[in-house]
Amino acid sequence: MQLHSTTIIAVRRDGQLAIAGDGQVTFDKTIMKHGARKVRRISDGKVLAGFAGSAADGITLLEKFEGKLGEYKDNIVRAAVELAKDWRQDRALRRLEALLIVGTPQHLFVLSGNGDVIEPDEGVVAIGSGGPYAQAAATALVRNTSLDAETIARTSLEIAADICIYTNKDVVVETMSSNGK
Repeated sequence: MQLHSTTIIAVRRDGQLAIAGDGQVTFDKTIMKHGARKVRRISDGKVLAGFAGSAADGITLLEKFEGKLGEYKDNIVRAAVELAKDWRQDRALRRLEALLIVGTPQHLFVLSGNGDVIEPDEGVVAIGSGGPYAQAAATALVRNTSLDAETIARTSLEIAADICIYTNKDVVVETMSSNGK
């Protein structure tokens, strides 16, 4: 799936999770909106999530994921696997064109309609059209600086916005720490 819609980056570091997303909505080579919100807190603030792709599809998948979290008592690992199974097997869900990043300070996943549930090795993952640029920047910052997760996520998204025409600098960052803040 080729997504020309946004950039979402997630960084887990030192007990903190930060997910950042830009606000650009592009439709048929035209910027339609600058300040869309594609990063959210879900499940009463216990999980951070972001989506790339169709807004309606992304929101639908976030709602389905939140339902799975409720069904499996906030077990993010089980909820991620069960959503990926449903997404792959259900005829209607299979048509949804979006990718999700979901996480807590303990776990971080990318979910896709192909049944993928990917937990990155280095605690850095990105999706969307500017995802490869943001992920490269974040990985370099994780490996070579002592910056916190929020600063890395924001900076890497700003770097991606300098390169990717589908990404802007109207950045929203949500953070969560293992100490509850």
